[in-house]
Amino acid sequence: MTEIQPYRIQVPEQELADLRARLAAVRWAPEPAGGDQGYGVPLAKVRELVTHWRERYDWRAWEARLNAHAQFTTTIDGTNVHFIHVRSPEPDAVPLILSHGWPGTLVEFLDVIGPLTDPRAHGLDSAIAFDVVIPSLPGFGFSGPTPDTGWGPRRIARAWLELLARLGYRRFAAAGNDWGSYITAELAHLAPEAMIGGHVTQAWPAPPEDEPDWPSKLSERDTRVLADFQDLYAHHASYGAVHGQQPQTLAHALADSPTGLLGWNAQAMGGLDPEILLTHVAIHWLTGTAGSAIRIYAEHSREPAWPTPTTVPMAVAQFPDDLGSIRYLAERAHSRIVSWNEYDRGSHYATHDATDLWLSDLRTFFTAVKG
Repeated sequence: MTEIQPYRIQVPEQELADLRARLAAVRWAPEPAGGDQGYGVPLAKVRELVTHWRERYDWRAWEARLNAHAQFTTTIDGTNVHFIHVRSPEPDAVPLILSHGWPGTLVEFLDVIGPLTDPRAHGLDSAIAFDVVIPSLPGFGFSGPTPDTGWGPRRIARAWLELLARLGYRRFAAAGNDWGSYITAELAHLAPEAMIGGHVTQAWPAPPEDEPDWPSKLSERDTRVLADFQDLYAHHASYGAVHGQQPQTLAHALADSPTGLLGWNAQAMGGLDPEILLTHVAIHWLTGTAGSAIRIYAEHSREPAWPTPTTVPMAVAQFPDDLGSIRYLAERAHSRIVSWNEYDRGSHYATHDATDLWLSDLRTFFTAVKG
């Protein structure tokens, strides 16, 4: 089944009523004195977000904003894939597929659809414009839970190639954040002749097993980034370990409690505006994908590393409130990093909080490599 069907988000009112009832009947986890520091997301923070979600958040407004863009679904490799597809009015627009990560959703890219597709209307140079394709990753959001296992970045990238082919795109550009960065790199491996270039906000390849002394070869800057990685894994990466080892054990709790889901996902999105954060969480809740989305960590660990580097042009844009990329490792994994920029503001979700910087970086890169 290769048909592409129009899609419109219409969450049943009973689902929203059930959500409100669950938020009103929350059972709070007791927090001891001093437990608000160094033990995870504090009780006060979750209470504040739940109050906002229950009393001020308007899902229908966000639903309308999403529905302002043309959306579709199709079945690829046995699973449903939901996506936004917006064509540019510019005649030479470049097809661009954008991939989000966890605990994000395709909402990561809502603010950039207009400037990417219609730069003239946003005061930008029309010499570079894009037809944008923004899928919900399989197992995430409106794509729904996947019916089988194995949906790691590589399999998702293969699905993206099929999606692009169905849309009639033979050459394309790709960009991504978080797991979307991994998917973009996979596309570069799988379709180097068709891919114009890849733009990522993280380049985090695994350290080389055949080079045990690689840390001694790092620059001063890379050594600092390595220390940040070590601190992350020692003190802040418990969610990744659970997702990678026992995702289904956690899935039962995330699927049953919106407050539990909020607390769990907020640990990776705590700096975002509450409206944005709650929209990402609400999509996971309302689509029943809180448990399936986290499996991408386990699936990635089951995919073997590529023996050779990518060969397409790559750009790495980094933001200060995010974990940096170790350039020595990035250049081993990508043989043609032609743009490497580090900015003075923005977070892991730069499309939300440093939109102008992310947009300029991407447009500049693809202007240079599109040919």
